[in-house]
Amino acid sequence: MEHLLNSAIYTWFILPLLIFLARILDVSLGTIRFIFISKGMKYLAPLIGFFEVLIWLLAIGQIMKNLNNVVCYIAYGGGFALGTFLGIFIEEKLSIGMVAIRIITQKDASELINFLQAKNYGVTCIDAEGAQGQVKVIFMIIRRQNLKNVIEIIKGFNPNAFYSVEDIRFVSEGIFPLKKPGYSGIYLRLFRRIRKGK
Repeated sequence: MEHLLNSAIYTWFILPLLIFLARILDVSLGTIRFIFISKGMKYLAPLIGFFEVLIWLLAIGQIMKNLNNVVCYIAYGGGFALGTFLGIFIEEKLSIGMVAIRIITQKDASELINFLQAKNYGVTCIDAEGAQGQVKVIFMIIRRQNLKNVIEIIKGFNPNAFYSVEDIRFVSEGIFPLKKPGYSGIYLRLFRRIRKGK
């Protein structure tokens, strides 16, 4: 074992690989932690932060011990870049939280509104005056996991409709379709248990 730790293979391959993997893990956790903070999820964010910093300390400790090893620097930077990407990818898969959609269309939106309501989405619409005349403005608050489906519905009824999407931190109540089981469902059940034991 000691022979391996002092070998060129460990110094120039195994150690940089370990640093690379550690950075991927801690930056992925950091990205998810930041997203959880922005969503107001104050129970999981500190727990993730604990492991994030622990892994980072291990990685930076090895860098400090091997300041002459350029490959470690490259591994550190590469792990940071890939970790950021993976963190965003994981967060997208979790689809945590709610979003607000605003749809503005000049085309008659009655079919779109009826279809969304039939799918049990809460829809609020108003008549408004746009730059080129009368428009219909439609407001919706939906679960983020349903965003892709709703956008496909909008484009199916009116490919030229203008829409914008914004993150929502807190929603008191609303009308939403039944949820499909998945990562976010597991998280919400866990979150409810934590709150009950509070």
